[in-house]
Amino acid sequence: MTARFITLEGGEGVGKSTQISRLSDAFTDAGIDHIVTREPGGSAGAEAIRKLLMEGSDDRWNARAEALLFAAARADHVAKTILPALERGAWVICDRYVDSTRAYQGGGGGLSDTDVMALHRIGSDGLLPDRTFLLTLAPDKAAARLSVRDVGGSDRMGSKSSEYQARLNQRFLAMAAEDPARWRVIDADDSAEQVTQHIWQELTPWLS
Repeated sequence: MTARFITLEGGEGVGKSTQISRLSDAFTDAGIDHIVTREPGGSAGAEAIRKLLMEGSDDRWNARAEALLFAAARADHVAKTILPALERGAWVICDRYVDSTRAYQGGGGGLSDTDVMALHRIGSDGLLPDRTFLLTLAPDKAAARLSVRDVGGSDRMGSKSSEYQARLNQRFLAMAAEDPARWRVIDADDSAEQVTQHIWQELTPWLS
């Protein structure tokens, strides 16, 4: 069985953290070597940059500065965590990756996809996931989840305006439509158990 690089994407409050935890448990139960990681973060250098990105006021950085910081964090994350895991045969389950930069700083912040991907080629040699799951949820339901989450909306990304959130959701859906071989769109309005089952079913062909 070949190790695979799996990412979960989506806007704020769609349940990525819950699904990653459940997916990790399923991998453990199946005896599959894997790691769980996140962006920004996932390595010592990337975690240091995460603090710069996630803390402070909404206008601390503009979209260009954010894209540069994300690319730098990702370069360290890929070199120190993701590639070593894949090379030893472990699956990688990652909470967000370059597609979040494409959506947040691209669709939300107005940068071109060409510019974002140019930074990705420089920093991370263009590494893309084998499968990306996009969790979708109606904006009002996502907002309701955020309102009861301990840290809901408290970081810079979660505090972006509703107009910004709408733009990034549109961008996520557009990216999924442009690359159906890599992306799978999952309705996160289903129960957590059903969402996990949908994700697991998509991975089953690779698990033998």
